[in-house]
Formats: sequence, C-alpha cells, structure tokens
Amino acid sequence: MTIASDVDLSALEAAVGAERVHRDSEIRARHSHDDAEWAPYEVPLAVVTAGSTEDVAATLRWADATGVRVVPRGAGTGLSGGANAVAGSIVLSLAEMDAVLEVDVDERYAVVQPGVVNDVLRSTVAQHGLWYPPDPASSAISTIGGNVATNAGGICCVKYGVTRDYVLGLTVVLADGSVVELGRRTAKGVAGYDLVGLMVGSEGTLGVVTSVTVKLLPLAGRDERAVIGYFPSLVAAGDAVAAVSRAGILPAALEIVDRTCLRAVDEWQHLGLPSDVDTLLLARIDEPGAAGDALADQVEALFAAAGGTDVERATDPADIDRLFTARRLAYPALERLGPVLTEDVCVPRGAVPEMLRRIQATAAANDVTIANIAHAGDGNLHPLIIAPEDDHAAKTRAKTAFDQIVADSLALGGTVTGEHGVGLLKLPGLREELGERVVAMHRAVKDALDPKGTLNPGKAF
Repeated sequence: MTIASDVDLSALEAAVGAERVHRDSEIRARHSHDDAEWAPYEVPLAVVTAGSTEDVAATLRWADATGVRVVPRGAGTGLSGGANAVAGSIVLSLAEMDAVLEVDVDERYAVVQPGVVNDVLRSTVAQHGLWYPPDPASSAISTIGGNVATNAGGICCVKYGVTRDYVLGLTVVLADGSVVELGRRTAKGVAGYDLVGLMVGSEGTLGVVTSVTVKLLPLAGRDERAVIGYFPSLVAAGDAVAAVSRAGILPAALEIVDRTCLRAVDEWQHLGLPSDVDTLLLARIDEPGAAGDALADQVEALFAAAGGTDVERATDPADIDRLFTARRLAYPALERLGPVLTEDVCVPRGAVPEMLRRIQATAAANDVTIANIAHAGDGNLHPLIIAPEDDHAAKTRAKTAFDQIVADSLALGGTVTGEHGVGLLKLPGLREELGERVVAMHRAVKDALDPKGTLNPGKAF
C-alpha cells in the first residue's frame, strides 16, 4: 500500500533500490518501536533495509536534502525506546548487514557488520580459539550494532568490561552521508580524540555504524567453576555482594535472581530450579587451577557469612550453564506474565543492599510487583516492574515506581543506566544526573556532527 504523505520517496528508491524501501503498513508498524514498554513512538513513513555502507550513505544524503529524520535500528531488542520512530521519520534497519567480514587470529580482532548477532560473533571467533567477552542477556537476539549503540554490558562485564572496552574501530556514516573510518587495528594507539569511544553509546544520534572492529581475547586458559548461594532475602544477597567487593575479589560474574524470576523461568522452561528459595546469588570464577579454587573458597565463605544457605560449588559445565541460562531467560519469562517495565540503574557496589531494600519498599508503597535480576557484581540492577495488561491504574503506579527507583539510584551515588541506554525512558533522570552544563556539552557535540538534527532525534539526552 502507499503512504498518505507528501514526502516523495521516489528519489530514495532510486538511490538504494525500490526493493529496500518498504511502505507496507505491517512492516512499518513492526519497525516502529523496540521492546521498551510504554515508551512513545510513531509509525514511520517507510523502512529502509540497508545492505551496504553505500545504502546507508545514500539514505542519509537523501534525508539531508529533504529534511526527513532517520531512526537507525538493529534487531529492535532495546529496552529504553532508543529505536522508536518519531513522527515524519524513516527507520533505517541495519539487520540485513549481518556478515562477519574478517577474523585476524594473530592480531586478535574481528571486523563485523552491525547486524551480526552477538552470539553468532562469539561462536564464529570461538572456532579460531578466540573470545568476545561482552555478553548481554539478550546475546542470542541482539546485534553488535545495537550493542555498540548502547555500550551494552552483560554477565561477564564485572570482570571483563563492556562493549566500549572491545571496540577498536568503526566505519560510520555521518548525518550528511559522508563516510568516515575511526579508530585503529593495532593493540595500542592514542592519535587524536577518542572518537570511537564517543560513538559507542551514542544511541545512533551522532552517526550510523556500518562496520565494527572488535578486540578479541584467547578462549583458552579459563577454568570455570560456580559458587551458588540461596539467601533468605534480596537484602541478604546484596550484603554478600558488598562483602565480595570489600574483599577485593573480582569474579567473572556475580548475578542475583529472585524467586519471582526463578518461578517464572522454571514454569516456562522446566529447568528444575529451586522453588522454595527467596533469592539465588551466582558467582562465576574463571581463574585456572589452585588460584581459582582459593577464590571460590573465599566466595563460599563470604556467602555463608552473609546468611547464605546451602552454599555449594558447581564445576560441571552443564550445571553452570543451566543456572546462568535461568538468569538470561528471566526477562522473557516474565514477559509471559504481562507487560514488563525494565529498569537499568547502577549504584556503587557497597550500596547494593540499600538499593535493593529501597526497591522492595517502592514495590510495597506503590502496590506493584517488582521482580529482580542484577549484574550485582558491578552494581547494575534490573528491577522488572510487572503490570497487568490494560490495567491503567497499575500502569500509573508502575511508572511512579520506575521514577522512584531512578531517584533512589541517584541519591545513592549511582547512574540512571548501566547498559540499556537512555533512549526515551531515562531522559528526565539523565538531565538530573548530568546537570545543565554537561547536557549543553552533549548538545554541542550533537550540533557539530548533526546540525540539522537528522539522526534519532529526541533520544539519549
């Protein structure tokens, strides 16, 4: 069907091919928003499915000439509204640019297109004995381009860092359609400003990434074991997290999963998870040999001292995978129960117990169900606020709880987002966190690179 609009798309179709410009109402609706509940969006004028850097450049040259705004999009798995279309925009999908272009074993890097799914990259480089550490819980469905846009973290980031720590170089199409190469492929390099670091986490507001050069680590040399503790409360598990941090222990992962999440996952996937515990705390230790065993002993003792019961160690890879699979599946399992408004605050590790206490108090005060998962080892908490479908009063209470959690994270010296990005949902909290002068600095950068406001308007700051 044709679009009721006075925007002439014929020049765009001529530039990228009519088969890449989608006017169908179903396609436009499907690409109009990401997975963020209740973030506003509009149906775009059209969806462009780019197949190359030149397709992206041609699209942005057309947008620059016509004044049409462009919303870049990967898989649409974001949880902050960062890929939501705005009125009068087109959505530029990078999902079909999904090739791993190069794996250099000697220099330990890979060059990939933005539509490559995180797990596909990880499995591809594993065949060469290499490892890409960033592993968001959505790694099976989220793309590297989206991970770059939000500076995604994941379960391993407590020890191994986030996406920005692994991006060496980028091919970026700027708002006027010009193409630039940023970064390097060498192990070291300090020439010029860190424009790669600037682009990572910019949520598509400064340029559109069409290839990513990522640093890789050796896959060998890691000897995994897990320490499992069951706790009588969220706060007790938080106390254990703070104790591990005070002891100077850096686990490869330290994750909280509460009983609501455990029950939802097990009812869905039948993994044999415990049903009679309040909170599960999972630690992964990957130092080899005796050093790893000694660290695991310390973690076990700290868990027990904080009130953990049935503290045990798992070394069977299947058992470890089963438990961490439960952590990864918590969000989709809860989605089956109703709309989920997902938080992504991060507080100092010592403040984790108090933040968890405040989250529970907020749930009680607003009469809402809040399930909790967390990358607890670095203070990144994901309270999941559940509201029944079509219950407008519950939705209002959920939004109040959402805002209170943001305020509490800032009061405890934290930040409004640890890895999901600002998008639309976190704009008020970000302004409070940064202050007027720093927000003005963001605007100055945006104005310098995108003076017409073409790229992903209204997002990120």
